[in-house]
Amino acid sequence: MAVTRPYGESGAVTDSGVGVLATRALVSDAQTGDRAAVGELVSACLPLVYNVVGRALGGHPDTDDVVQECLLRVVRGLPGLRDPDRFRSWVLSITYRQLQEHWRQRRSATVHWQEQTDDLPDPAGDFAEQTVTELVLGGQRRDLASAARWLDADDRNLLGLWWHEATGQLTRAEVAAALGVNERHTAVRLHRMRTQLDTARAVVAALRHRPRCPELTVVVRSWDGTVSPLWRKRLARHVRDCAVCVAHRQGLVPPERLLLGLAVLPLPAALVAGLRAAVEAELAAPAVLTAGQGAVAGLPKVTHLPTGLSPPKAAVTATLVVALAVGGLVFAVRESPLGPGGEVVAAPSVPAPAGGAAATPTAPASPGGPTASVTPTPRPPAAGTGVTSADIVVAPDGDDAGDGSLARPFATLNRAVEVVRPGQTIALRGGTHRLTRPVEITTSGTADRRIVLSGYRDERAVLDATSVPADKWGVTQRTRFWTVQDLEMRGSRSHAWVCRSCTDTVFQRLSMHDNVRSGLLLRDPGTVRNQVLDSDFFRNHDPAANGSVGIGLGVKFGDGDGNVVRGNRAFHNADDGFDFGEFDGAIAVDRNWSYGNGHSRWGDDSWAGNGAGFSFGGGDPTPRGAHRVRQNAAWGNLGHGFAAEANTGGLALTDNTAFDNGASGFDLTDANGTARGNLAVDNGVRRGADVSSRGNSWDGAERSRTTFRSTDPAVAEGPRRPDGTLPATTYLVSRDGLGADMTPP
Repeated sequence: MAVTRPYGESGAVTDSGVGVLATRALVSDAQTGDRAAVGELVSACLPLVYNVVGRALGGHPDTDDVVQECLLRVVRGLPGLRDPDRFRSWVLSITYRQLQEHWRQRRSATVHWQEQTDDLPDPAGDFAEQTVTELVLGGQRRDLASAARWLDADDRNLLGLWWHEATGQLTRAEVAAALGVNERHTAVRLHRMRTQLDTARAVVAALRHRPRCPELTVVVRSWDGTVSPLWRKRLARHVRDCAVCVAHRQGLVPPERLLLGLAVLPLPAALVAGLRAAVEAELAAPAVLTAGQGAVAGLPKVTHLPTGLSPPKAAVTATLVVALAVGGLVFAVRESPLGPGGEVVAAPSVPAPAGGAAATPTAPASPGGPTASVTPTPRPPAAGTGVTSADIVVAPDGDDAGDGSLARPFATLNRAVEVVRPGQTIALRGGTHRLTRPVEITTSGTADRRIVLSGYRDERAVLDATSVPADKWGVTQRTRFWTVQDLEMRGSRSHAWVCRSCTDTVFQRLSMHDNVRSGLLLRDPGTVRNQVLDSDFFRNHDPAANGSVGIGLGVKFGDGDGNVVRGNRAFHNADDGFDFGEFDGAIAVDRNWSYGNGHSRWGDDSWAGNGAGFSFGGGDPTPRGAHRVRQNAAWGNLGHGFAAEANTGGLALTDNTAFDNGASGFDLTDANGTARGNLAVDNGVRRGADVSSRGNSWDGAERSRTTFRSTDPAVAEGPRRPDGTLPATTYLVSRDGLGADMTPP
């Protein structure tokens, strides 16, 4: 018999009180036949599934049936769930696919426009009535509800997921997992959905307005009120071109702000009772599952239920009765705003993993293991670059009961950052520092009293985060005026090091590798005047993501000016080397190299990666980020060398080189800005009409490999110079000076 575990402990983490991330132990119990554990899992995910389906179907009478079928598929598929830590993402994948199946079966269903809104249903009524009543909280919320009916089926499903991201109940990674695509593609799909939604909102507002535009009245005379893509297109064209109706596109409140104030839909008693009976029957049935029933969300087919799922019904019944009875009350609607791109900005007390930490449970292969890259691991320089004295010392053989001196060092970085004060230095002695819990850094320095965290002298200090839970970041930093230098970090089963809204912080001479999601991530609003210098980020990879997760360095999901990324290398990561997606603010990207990203180096036969060297994806809903990109080089990446990804903020690319990348060397479609003095060889160039191009290799005669003084990357990909700067090389140095100068200043 499984013991009911308190939510929020042992990995059963909630995002602002919503939904339960099932623990490994609970899923394991369910897979071995513990019916009470099955009941707990079903109870935990029911409110989330019900709200995702309910928002997507907009009150359709089939809502309860779709929810029940989703959860029965969860029960059937549990024996084949290979990765228990991904339980919630797996449930969302099942839910999304069941919604797709529902819409496929109801292609002929039509929705009719309701002109009057005075006859609102009784708020004590069924799901459909409750949904409408909740949304009619104001003019724009009412119009948002009506506009959702104009969306295509796929966009309505996506809206159901995004509503939960906007209210803090899901992470972007979990939405991406449900869709079966990577986070970048998810951002694109969300942007398109929101564009359609805003168009529909303008149409709805124009139709409701009194007095109505005379020309619109003429347009709708032949309309029978059926909501369809054809009429959405016709009406949208009128609203866009009409001098009267175009005003309805102005002043639209961002939909996430409207969504944040909505209550979570309560669970109907009839659904709870029906689901309980259905789950009991499913667990009691000895029948063998037919082929394909267990093959949900890409998992292996399940040919039988475990023999342990046959004890009496009492245990699962008791669990369902208690948990489902309060299922509708476990949600707490978050009022905190979203970060750019739809990522939720967590409250300070909730270390909510953004960018997908909750969906990255699998530990990377240990360094040097059978899946490691054949490239030797570059180390931070060993020529005495670490500090020679410190106020606080941490050593692998230390003791947190000590005083933190060189003679009696602390054992953990956790203890050191608890006691550090402005103006002090923390030194990590050589050896492997094994983190057993996440490190939270919250004490700031000042402009004249910086805090320094550093390796000690020429000793090699390694932070190993393998034992940190998969739903936690290795190190989370929320500070000002810090310097972090001369360290190596590996083994995080999520993001290794995340700096949230940090300012005036310097990261230099770091080696961040073999983590799941990223080596280093700077994110959130207020990310200002930080510098990432002379560091290597490599072999970051999520074994469960088939090449769509695992970047080197990211500056994402936020805003701020004065940030500098210079002298770094990002290589052999599963996804992008450098990712500046959805960041509003000009980043100086200067003299960095990105190579070999996006390729499968881990023996994954289902690899679907497309990693770019440099990704400059814009924000959502308005792509932006006027980054200054000069003297960088990208070679041998599976995807693009330099990918603008529809950034319309005014990129400035100057004197960069792209060589032998799998897609385009420079993909500047749907972007704007300038391109000057760039060189592309053995990869194409895609340029939009809004990019001013002059003096680039594609503006004149085509170049070949003979343009370069050397095409041997051995030195460029080898050890750094003793001071930590990039190696001096003639690799990809053009004979006429076009493109990047690979010799550091």
